[in-house]
Amino acid sequence: MEMLEEEEVLISQLKRKLENEDLNPEEKISLLIDALNKVLSSAAVQTDSRALTRVKSQLYHSGVLSHCVGVLSLSPSRLRGNWTCAARLAHLTSSSCVGADLGSRSEDFHRLFLPSVMDVLLSLASQLMRRAEGSSLFRKVLDSIGWLLSAHTHLTAQVLSSVQYEQIQMCDDVTISLLCIQMWIQTCAVNRDFLSHLSDESVLLLLNEAVAQLALSSDSAVGGASIKLMLLMASQLGLRLQALLVNFKGLDSLLEKDWTGRGFDQEVDQLISIIQRDKAVSSQSEVSTERVRAACVIQAAWRSFQTRRRVKSLNRAVSTLQKRYRARRRRLQEQKEAQQWEEQLRYQVCVRRQQARRRFHQKQRELLLLLPPDQVRPYLQECERRAAVVIQSVYRGFRERRRYNDSLRDALRESQRQQRAARTLQRAGRRLIEKRRAAKAPPLNPLWIGQEGLTDSRWAELQQQVEEYISVHRSTCVSAEECASLHEEVQLLLQAELQKGERWRREEQRVEALLACAHTQLEMLRDAPPLSVVTVKQAESFLSPSASIAARARDAHNATLQANRLPWWRLLGEMHTGEEASPAHLQELEAVFGGLFIGGSAVVRGGTEVDGLKL
Repeated sequence: MEMLEEEEVLISQLKRKLENEDLNPEEKISLLIDALNKVLSSAAVQTDSRALTRVKSQLYHSGVLSHCVGVLSLSPSRLRGNWTCAARLAHLTSSSCVGADLGSRSEDFHRLFLPSVMDVLLSLASQLMRRAEGSSLFRKVLDSIGWLLSAHTHLTAQVLSSVQYEQIQMCDDVTISLLCIQMWIQTCAVNRDFLSHLSDESVLLLLNEAVAQLALSSDSAVGGASIKLMLLMASQLGLRLQALLVNFKGLDSLLEKDWTGRGFDQEVDQLISIIQRDKAVSSQSEVSTERVRAACVIQAAWRSFQTRRRVKSLNRAVSTLQKRYRARRRRLQEQKEAQQWEEQLRYQVCVRRQQARRRFHQKQRELLLLLPPDQVRPYLQECERRAAVVIQSVYRGFRERRRYNDSLRDALRESQRQQRAARTLQRAGRRLIEKRRAAKAPPLNPLWIGQEGLTDSRWAELQQQVEEYISVHRSTCVSAEECASLHEEVQLLLQAELQKGERWRREEQRVEALLACAHTQLEMLRDAPPLSVVTVKQAESFLSPSASIAARARDAHNATLQANRLPWWRLLGEMHTGEEASPAHLQELEAVFGGLFIGGSAVVRGGTEVDGLKL
């Protein structure tokens, strides 16, 4: 328990250090590698078998693994060539993702976090593939990917369909191809159920990779590894692999022709026998070796064509970028030169104007020297007069323009004032019309009708207002006793009005309750079944709980039965009297209840009469 607490303290300290923004990528990688090595090593040597699982789960919950993924996803320029540390960190991250028990967050871990880890590992592997010194590091990263795939098989489809793995497959280096095949062999060997958990599409992609290496590569190590992988797939999949080998026609001929006598003839013969047994089961015609080789050559040519086209497009993009940059730089240079030329031109204009003024003044002084003394003064006066005329003309133009602008401003202000006046008149007219309409409208009910009583706080507030008003507007001709008696009388009248309003509200509520009950009974009578099929329970549901109503209905029923037993000539006077008695009342009941009323002799409108109750 003490060691577990120590590991928790280490993880929390690591998290606080990683949140420091002053750390550069190299320091973060070193910090993560040292901390993960220390934590995982201390958990591995404990006697508790679940200590390592708890530590890995805590690394994920604390966000340390997310920091690892963020550091590994940095660009190569920010990593500064520190590929060894990056490969070690990738290995530690992959180890931390295997065997973690996350509980409720397991779905997010498998669906979101693990795919991001796999993308980072594949990107790192593709970057190491392009470097000559990264062979051992590339092997280490592939081992991390295989270890992660052996524990989480659902990531296999992502690896086989990723762009980075496709770039790795297209590499012409024999070592890279051999390492890829060995990764799959090691994954299948570590987890015996790895292939059985894959879909047919993923198995077909993996089988296609092994067959492509047999068709394109001539290296014995690559061919032996590919054959070993296919035999391992056949031993774990069985009949499922035989159904997929139908897509690779001529594979046995390729193996017999190109891979016999390379030192692994026993494996080649075993694979050929499996393929030929599959041919006997499927009963399909063979495809010649030349066609298989032609297909492989076409695929290789097509892939090489795609690669060259991508490289050409990359060069074209670089040249386009350079062209645009140079054009922009040339345009900025031209703008700068044009601006300098304009500034120089303005400076030359100013200099020339100044020189012209100096020449004019110099010439004027020379002319003054040539004039006789008696004409100098008139000449200067004439110059002053002309200057005064120019100044006056400029000032008068300025004054007239200002007057014109002021007149326009005054006219605009006058129009705005007229508009405001018109709006004010319209508003007053509308208010007058509304007041007249309100005066013609019927008076409203008093405010206290339908309102709740005054609360204690409101009563105290009104009482204070009345006392303040009385203290300010004290009457001189009425005594305090008369005011008190008048106040009591007003209070009594107001209380009587409030009680009357309360009685009216209670009466309205009672009438509404009776109407609701009547409508409910009306709906029950409308939905009642006919007398031919009615049951006792349904008939009892129409009995009223009120004794007076039941007695009145029973008397009406008995009176109706007695009237039906009388001869017809005895009913003439009563029918005439009943029709003349209350036609308005019958019409009102007919309008209220829609043709339903109790204990009468009204005309039945398309219904059934039951004991004085008509439907």
